[in-house]
Amino acid sequence: MGSAPVESDFLKTGMAEPPLSCDCFVSFPPGSRDDHVIFGKNSDRPRDEVQEVVFSPAASHPPGSMVECTYIQIPQAEQTHAVVLSRPAWLWGAEMGANEHGVCIGNEAVWTREPVTPGEALLGMDLVRLGLERGDSAWGALTVITGLLEQHGQGGPCREDPEPFSYHNTFLLVDRNEAWVLETAGRLWVAQKVTEGVKNISNQLTIGTEISAEHPELRSVAQAQGWWDGEGEFNFSQLFSPENPPARMELAKQRYKGGTELLQQHDGSVTAEVMMSILRDKPSGICMDSGGFCTTGSMVSILPRDPSLSCIHFLTATPDPSRSIFKPFVFSECMTPVLRVVSPQYGPDDPVRKQPRFQSQVDRRHDLYKAHQAALNTMETNPDAGLAVYDILRDLESQCLNEISAMLNGEIPGEELGDLFFDCVDTEIKFYQ
Repeated sequence: MGSAPVESDFLKTGMAEPPLSCDCFVSFPPGSRDDHVIFGKNSDRPRDEVQEVVFSPAASHPPGSMVECTYIQIPQAEQTHAVVLSRPAWLWGAEMGANEHGVCIGNEAVWTREPVTPGEALLGMDLVRLGLERGDSAWGALTVITGLLEQHGQGGPCREDPEPFSYHNTFLLVDRNEAWVLETAGRLWVAQKVTEGVKNISNQLTIGTEISAEHPELRSVAQAQGWWDGEGEFNFSQLFSPENPPARMELAKQRYKGGTELLQQHDGSVTAEVMMSILRDKPSGICMDSGGFCTTGSMVSILPRDPSLSCIHFLTATPDPSRSIFKPFVFSECMTPVLRVVSPQYGPDDPVRKQPRFQSQVDRRHDLYKAHQAALNTMETNPDAGLAVYDILRDLESQCLNEISAMLNGEIPGEELGDLFFDCVDTEIKFYQ
């Protein structure tokens, strides 16, 4: 297999512009209105790619067992945490998700001066899931991801397509107390800690000189490559950004700026509703809908600083948040499986698992995705009827947000909300029918 094409090759060959642009956000008090950390992410992927929402319970694993990631097997941890994941249905990892300890992670595609190595390794999306399954804090998840990056590297096709397309990753890792921006270049990495105010990341390097942690060989590699003289200021984003950045990274600058402006407009008043409105924003491009790509899944989380209060994670499980509703998920002792947002499984016959990979396509649509697509078609052909249904569903979303608010204010117990996600998905499908 030749080296994976960088983005400019796609543009030169006149192919559709490559996918994978995303935006992640976090707000801490005093940026948040309440004593809550608010996390948000839009996952922008190929238009027809289905994103499913899966719950995986906490588990113990026998010593020496292995875990099958998207392309490679790695040693399994003895203990893994319960996680909820929003993920492209063809792969093992996740675009974004949360664990039972109130850790949230989202990733972004990025290109750097370090080449993307050909061959199969861990996808950035695998690292998101591994960080959530093994880390009980944002920093804990960061050390998991950087350790695995060192051992196994990152790489492999990042979309369900025989045309190879790969990239490096940046991550936003958040818990009740702090966030970490983790930016990678091959096995190298740098991280910045955030504990107050608001922060967003899009597909570009953002860490300059304010470095909180780094790979031990980061500076020596930069020096050996002739990128840094060993004397002057060490500015990671300047030193490691590619000299001819792909068009997608350039476009991301506008979204990054738009996202920063939207966060700053709401500085001091950020809530889950505000974060949802940012993810639904079309003019900034944050709610993406261009050519072959769109926002295929969205997530907003409320992480109360008070550890006695439950964290709440809102997921759409459908594309285009401006025409989807966010449904609340709360970790609880007895979870009802929500199979209507889980895609069909194809086992060893899945074209992702057969070599050579991606030689055919299978139907990965789950029940909610199908019902939502039918409703979107109705909106196109009969806008009045379509909007009437959507208005009812937005009312349902508002009711859920009010119930969550009441729970966080101690007016209703959190245990009663364990089946809320199941109930909301069920209600949404019924409305579409």
